[in-house]
Formats: sequence, structure tokens, C-alpha cells
Amino acid sequence: MTMPSRLPERYEGGSSANLADILERVLDKGVVIAGDIRINLLDIELLTIKLRLIVASVDKAKEMGIDWWETDPALSSTARRGELAEENDRLRRRVAELEQREPDPDRSEGERHER
Repeated sequence: MTMPSRLPERYEGGSSANLADILERVLDKGVVIAGDIRINLLDIELLTIKLRLIVASVDKAKEMGIDWWETDPALSSTARRGELAEENDRLRRRVAELEQREPDPDRSEGERHER
């Protein structure tokens, strides 16, 4: 007399999709998850948190018009260089403006150097 096993049988479906296939599909198509969290007290809204999550490949995100990481200085060295170049240009213009100002004739030479 054989005893039946209490362990569930292993599922072996006809279309086996492994994790890599699922991930490839998700990244290829993209997935959007959206939700809002609201905290109210006596019908007074105290806090609202809007959550938006997009899971997609870089190519798919660019196709959708999402490319914020390319202009974020914390994530892109190109953006960092651009930001530094803009700041450098602003400072150069400001120094040029200050150098072109005529000195105030009412001040003595010593007062101008003290500032």
C-alpha cells in the first residue's frame, strides 16, 4: 500500500516563461504604476502623496519622451559639465560688468580698496 504524497506537484505548464523573459517583456513594453495616498483628519486634507512608477528600458523611456537623467547633474557627467560651464559664463559676465564700471569720483582711493 502506497501513501499519497502531501507535497504539491510541480507545475510544468506548456509555456514556460523564466524571469529573464518576463523582465525583457516588461522593459520592452513598459509598466506604469500610479497611486495616491491621502491623509485626512475630520475632512481636512493633511497630506497628499502622489506616487508614479514607470518601469521601462532606457530606449522605451526615451521613446516616451522621458530623459530627465540626461540633464540631472547628479546622474550625468555631461549635465554636470554643462551646469559648470553656464555658471562659469555667468561669473565671467559679472566680472566684466564690474570691471567696466567707472570708479566713483567722490570716494578716495583707500575707500575703494577697503570694499
